[in-house]
Amino acid sequence: MPVLSRADTSIVGRWWWSIDRVMLTALILLVGIGYVLALAATPATNLALSDPRTIVMIKQIIYLAVGAFIMLGTSMLDLKQVKLAALGIGIVFLILTAFTLVHGVVIDGGRRWIALPGFTIQPSEFLKPALIIATAWLLAERRRTPGFPGMLAAFGLNGLVLLILLRQPDVGSTALVASTFFAQLFLDGLNLYWVGVAVAGFGVSGFAAFEFIAHVHTRVMLFLHPTKDKAYQAITALSAFGNGGLWGRGPGEGQVKHYLPDARADFVFAVAGEEFGLIVCLGIILIFAVIVLRGLARIMRETDLFVALAASGLLVSFGLQAFINMASSLSLIPTKGMTLPFISYGGSAVLAVGLHMGFLLALTRKRNHAERAAERGPGMGVQDRMA
Repeated sequence: MPVLSRADTSIVGRWWWSIDRVMLTALILLVGIGYVLALAATPATNLALSDPRTIVMIKQIIYLAVGAFIMLGTSMLDLKQVKLAALGIGIVFLILTAFTLVHGVVIDGGRRWIALPGFTIQPSEFLKPALIIATAWLLAERRRTPGFPGMLAAFGLNGLVLLILLRQPDVGSTALVASTFFAQLFLDGLNLYWVGVAVAGFGVSGFAAFEFIAHVHTRVMLFLHPTKDKAYQAITALSAFGNGGLWGRGPGEGQVKHYLPDARADFVFAVAGEEFGLIVCLGIILIFAVIVLRGLARIMRETDLFVALAASGLLVSFGLQAFINMASSLSLIPTKGMTLPFISYGGSAVLAVGLHMGFLLALTRKRNHAERAAERGPGMGVQDRMA
């Protein structure tokens, strides 16, 4: 069996000794949990390919395998390749996201998907990580090159994406993109006055969404005044945790998946709580916490502003998405259709999070000064020290 040594200068050798193996292990554990819950969240099937439930289960397993492959492949990119990949992906999926407004498929009241032979794709999921990296590059290049309109370009780019997301409408993704952009601006040294303005803006936007977007108003009111006949999903999901107790009812023994239409996606955490219990749920939360905290610890030692802003934006987006899904299942916040990374069902969601975390792993790899200089290349540098 071949063993990688520190003297190995191959792509795989350099990758193995520079990657954050703790974060990588935690992400692989999430993929494994996603595989187990792909089986647990699917109602009992006879494993015949003619059974739609079997097809759903097989699809998710394939998505997880491809998502993991994308994550590992992307994590091998250097900084220059990360920028180029994000640029190409960003342009393609920005066009496709805009295309949904004209020829998108309407599902659950939102025009967010494009129908392709055999499956649908949600382009905005792939746009998010590319947007985060592009924003980081614009903000960092503004610090490095006097006169470069990086701030204006970052606001313009994010504003365009937010406008498209609102038109779909996709309030959850809109809030996630806006929050991530604000976090990047804050870490870039945003003036406290503008921090206050931004916080006030979030409050006004939230109130406007409550007043003028019907399904947002309904979800908030049901959160504040839940009734069994109207807040059925939230109450049923919450009861699943009580049914599971400390150790759970056992794999395949849960009942919530038979009653909730979104059990394998929006409420997969409730399925985990019922079948595997509180201990496993705490373990899932711990894995997400390890990924976020480990990433933040790497960023704290980072001297390249582009890497710090890009990696922090990816971590904020990843952590917020996980928090929103789990908090919705626990009725800590109004229900929101947002997937749990690597665990919820969905092709676009799983593949996009593979790309998302592949970029993060690539950005947080250990690099010496010579490697950093070589990766930047002429005309693509960002400042060496954070301002």
